[in-house]
Amino acid sequence: MRTLFFITLFFIPILTFSQIINVESLRKVTDTSGWSGNTSLTFSLTKNTKTLIRLKNNIHVQYKMNKHLALFVNNLGFERSGGESFLNQGSQHLRYNYKIRDAFVWEAFVQSQYNSIAKIQFRGLAGTGPRFKVIGLDKYRLYVGSLLMYEHEELNEETLIINRDWRASAYLSMSLYPTDNISFVSTTYYQPVLKEMGDYRIATENSFVLGIVEKLSLKVSYTLTFDATPATNVPNTFYELSTGLLYSFE
Repeated sequence: MRTLFFITLFFIPILTFSQIINVESLRKVTDTSGWSGNTSLTFSLTKNTKTLIRLKNNIHVQYKMNKHLALFVNNLGFERSGGESFLNQGSQHLRYNYKIRDAFVWEAFVQSQYNSIAKIQFRGLAGTGPRFKVIGLDKYRLYVGSLLMYEHEELNEETLIINRDWRASAYLSMSLYPTDNISFVSTTYYQPVLKEMGDYRIATENSFVLGIVEKLSLKVSYTLTFDATPATNVPNTFYELSTGLLYSFE
């Protein structure tokens, strides 16, 4: 196990800070009712305006019962820079699914988020909409979703800036399961402000999971996020390449 841990760190991941939470990569596909989920630990080395060492933990728990599915995701990021350690990024996401038909699900969610690098002091979201299963084979699945969400955002500029907007959130998610211990999930989101379509965010995440031993896997993820109207002096594009261990339970 010690050898595996150091091999994982040797990938030398590069990390920025994603602003859209990809729930699709965290969904646990199961036909069994009851509790299930996973937790992961990611180490990363970042070079942007500073050199940063960062440890990221993700916890995902879901409960399924008949046509109902509820899932909760908690993300925390610990960062060390210039000899100082502090917490600068976190998010919590609660989502409920109700299966109307096999290929048609209605979703509702609430989410909170903060990110000091992107100057997001607080971002709260609440939304709802349909989710469709286009392809549902054992080894290949394709989903599309279209949600309406309300966003309350507080940006930590020279003075506090508060934005309140209605956004659309459309996504396309593809999952591949070529073998029992390999999975690949790719999801792309498009989130424009309804009253000003030029104000939008696009994010794509690709996750590769390789099973190592029972319930323990190696996870490699790449995320690219584009924000057309970020805070002052914050770049439009953020990207993330991370490697870590994933432990699943049910």
